[in-house]
Amino acid sequence: MPDEFNRVVLVEDDADFAEVYRLRLEQDGYRVTVAWDGNDGLELIRRTVPDLVYLDLRMPNLDGISLLRALRSDPATRGIAVVVLSNYDEPELRRQGLELGALDWLVKANVTPAELARRTWDWIRAEEQLAAEQAD
Repeated sequence: MPDEFNRVVLVEDDADFAEVYRLRLEQDGYRVTVAWDGNDGLELIRRTVPDLVYLDLRMPNLDGISLLRALRSDPATRGIAVVVLSNYDEPELRRQGLELGALDWLVKANVTPAELARRTWDWIRAEEQLAAEQAD
C-alpha cells in the first residue's frame, strides 16, 4: 500500500477529470498535485520530483509528448515514472510516448479511478524495485 510520501503529479487540463482521479488517489493515500497545462506540469515535476506522473497529451502551452521529451532529456527528471493518460490512442502518438519511456499508455475512457489507483501502486513499487536493483 502507498505511504504518505508517495507523490503523484497529474498533468491534465480537464478540471472534472483531474478532480475525480485526484480524489481517488488521495483517498488511497497518495499526495497528488495537479498541473493544468504542459508548462506548469514541467515546472511542477522539476520542483517536486514525484514518484509517478500521469500525463495527458493534448494540453495548452506544451503538449504531453513534448513534456515527456523534456523530462527524458534532463538528468534530474529522466528517471521519473510517467504514464500517459489520454483520450487519444493514435498509433503514432503511442509509439512516440512509449519510445520516450512512458511506462504505459492508458485511454481515459477505459480506466476507472479505482483501477488507476491500483495500478499506481504497482508502477511505483516496480520503479522502486528497479532503482534498488540498479543501486546494487
